[in-house]
Amino acid sequence: MSGRIISTMLIGILSLVTLSGFGQTGKDTLRVLFVGNSYTYFENLPQVVSVLSEQTGTVLVTEKITIGGAKLSEHWRGARGLTTRNKINEGNYDIVVLQEWSLGTVSERDSAVMYLGLFSELVRRTGASPFYYLTWAREKVPQQQETISKVYRETAALNRAAVVPAGEAWAEARALRPDFRLFNPDGTHPSALGTYLTACVFVATITGELPETIPGVIAIKDAQGEDVILMMTDQLDVEFCRRVALKTTEKMK
Repeated sequence: MSGRIISTMLIGILSLVTLSGFGQTGKDTLRVLFVGNSYTYFENLPQVVSVLSEQTGTVLVTEKITIGGAKLSEHWRGARGLTTRNKINEGNYDIVVLQEWSLGTVSERDSAVMYLGLFSELVRRTGASPFYYLTWAREKVPQQQETISKVYRETAALNRAAVVPAGEAWAEARALRPDFRLFNPDGTHPSALGTYLTACVFVATITGELPETIPGVIAIKDAQGEDVILMMTDQLDVEFCRRVALKTTEKMK
């Protein structure tokens, strides 16, 4: 990584309150904006990423701008009330995560490539780094993963963007444990386990760490300071997700 991502932030002894609601002391932070749709907001992915990052040396302070079914072209044009470009320009982010709609790289490749490129340029102009959220093939068409990965990776190479290989981690998990319930019953959206695995891949990719101590219970504080449990994951599944995420991200090095 380069630029602002690898720079050490001299924050001293500072109390940090992340969007996940936890205070952190004396750690580096990165501000991360997720741009996408339901693949991003299902099971509270940005919040889970933030909570898991608290076990690393870098706290990821996450925000999102999403709407169901949104394409990157709609984010760019400001369709459906989206204010994505303004948010990127004004948000002082370190990383902007770009997620095309689930079949965008398969059925609308040219559009996906164009808008990933346009957003990458915009993101870099603000001093942030673009990260591509490489998503998964739908449950009944696993063979589409090759196309999804190819489009994201080739476009990332053109635009000097980083890749978060969530979909490739899903393919690995399905190969190792066909019974592992990554999908929501609709066969496209993530289950809680699917989001947990995806969050592990994000944390490992961005921070370079995924400690053995990552929690299975993902809890945040609400506005009144009360505990809210977002998900509870069996510890054996936690370890499986951790191993798959590390294996997948190691292949990138």
